[in-house]
Amino acid sequence: MKCSTRVSTRWSFLFLLVLAAVLATALPATADPVTVKISYNGPPDAANNAVHAFVLNFQKFLEEGTEGRVKLQLFPDSQLGTEEERMELLMKKGLNQPIMNVASFAGVAPVFPEIYASAIPFMFNSYRAAHLYHDESAYWKKAQEEFRARTGALLLEAVEEGGFLAFTNSRREIKSPEDFQGLKFRGMDEGQVVLYKAFGASGTPIPWTELYMALKTGVVDGQMNPAMYIIMGSLFEVQKYLTLANIQYSDQFLVMNGDLFDSLSPEDQKVVVEAAKKANQISRQEVEEADAKQVEFLKEKGMIAYAPTPTELDAFREKGQPAYVDWLKSKVGEEWLKLSLESAAEANKKAAQ
Repeated sequence: MKCSTRVSTRWSFLFLLVLAAVLATALPATADPVTVKISYNGPPDAANNAVHAFVLNFQKFLEEGTEGRVKLQLFPDSQLGTEEERMELLMKKGLNQPIMNVASFAGVAPVFPEIYASAIPFMFNSYRAAHLYHDESAYWKKAQEEFRARTGALLLEAVEEGGFLAFTNSRREIKSPEDFQGLKFRGMDEGQVVLYKAFGASGTPIPWTELYMALKTGVVDGQMNPAMYIIMGSLFEVQKYLTLANIQYSDQFLVMNGDLFDSLSPEDQKVVVEAAKKANQISRQEVEEADAKQVEFLKEKGMIAYAPTPTELDAFREKGQPAYVDWLKSKVGEEWLKLSLESAAEANKKAAQ
C-alpha cells in the first residue's frame, strides 16, 4: 500500500511538470518594451520650446496607444550630437539604433536638399494653407517617398516650432518691397541675403549671439524671425517696426529610423503615425495662439506692428520669390520647385474656401 502511494505521488508530480511545460509553450511570451531615443534641439521647457512640448505629447500618445510596448526616451538640447551626427545615427541600418529625431533644415537638407523647396518665401497666405501643404500636398507626399527611398528613414511630420517669420527694423515701417531700399539686414543664411537684395536692401551674415549688439550699434537695421525669437532675444529693445509678412513657415521635421519602424507590428506602426499627427495638431494650435499673444506683447513693448494686405503680400511674393527660386535652383531641381509652388498655390486656394 505504501509503495502504491509513492508511485501515485511520483506520477502526479511528473504530470504537473509536463503540464507546466505545455502551458509555458502555449502561452505567448511577454516581450520587453521597445525603448526609442528621440533627440531634438532646445531645452526641456514646454513653455518656451514648442518642439519639447510636441515631444511630450507625442510620448504620451505613443506610449498610451501601444499600451507600453513602445517607450520614448527624451534627449533635448541636442544631447545625441549635432544635427548632422543625429541624422547619421538615425539612418544606420539595423535595430541597434532605435532612434527618432526632430531635425531642422540643417539636419534634413544635407541628405535631402529638396526640403528647401518647402521654405520658399511668401508661399502661404495662412496657417491653414501651410498645414494643408504639409499634410496632403503632392509635394509633401513625394518628399516622404523620396526621403524613405534615399535615406531608409521616415519623414513623418512637419512640426510647427514657431509662428511665421516677420521682418523687423529700426528705421521705418515696411509695407512694400520698395520700403527696403537702402536698409541693412542681418541674413541668417545665403537665401535670406538673396531675398534682401531682391528688395533693394543689403544682407550681412551675423550669428544669433551677436545679433542684439549688431542691431543696437547700427551694424544692421533689421532682421527676420518669428515673434517668439524676437522676444527670446529681447530684440524689441532695439527694433521699432514689425511687419507680419508671412515670410516663411517655421517648422522642423520628425524623422524615424526605417528599420525600427518596420520592426513594429502594423498596429503599432499605425499608432506611431497617428500619435505624431495628433501631437502636431495640438502644437499647431498652441503655437498659433502663442504667436498672437507674442505679437501683442511686442506691441505693448512699443513695437509698431503692421499686417500687409493680400495685395501687398502679392507684391512681396512677386518681387522676392523669383530671386530666391533662382538661387535655390543650384541646390534643388526645378521640378521640385515647380511642384512645391503649385502645391502651395493649391493649399492657399483650398484654405480660402
